[in-house]
Amino acid sequence: QVELVESGGGSVQTGGSLRLSCAVSGYTGSPYCLGWFRQAPGKEREEVAIIKPNGGTIYAHSVKDRFTISKDNAKNTLYLQIVSLKPEDTGMYYCAAAPGRWYCPLQAYEYNYQGQGTQVTVSS
Repeated sequence: QVELVESGGGSVQTGGSLRLSCAVSGYTGSPYCLGWFRQAPGKEREEVAIIKPNGGTIYAHSVKDRFTISKDNAKNTLYLQIVSLKPEDTGMYYCAAAPGRWYCPLQAYEYNYQGQGTQVTVSS
């Protein structure tokens, strides 16, 4: 059973920065896809950033050049560094894992495991 625990969210002003963390336990094999998704009130959960088994990354167009996804295999931790935050970045941010996959899907429902989320609120 894979467990994902997010942390690092908070309330910041426009232009601020945050670093989200996701502790991953229960599966340390290969391959697997890891990603960050977010959900704003009244909207569907959307892909933010994904890191593939080979280390390649995929970003949503709206966050490219502001968000950086990375992982520390030694610590079994996934990160999302966010800079230049905008009010439209507000939402609950979820870490997700899809074990046993070489091809990383972009839809949240295809990720077998997701955490409880960490809230990011950006005020103008």
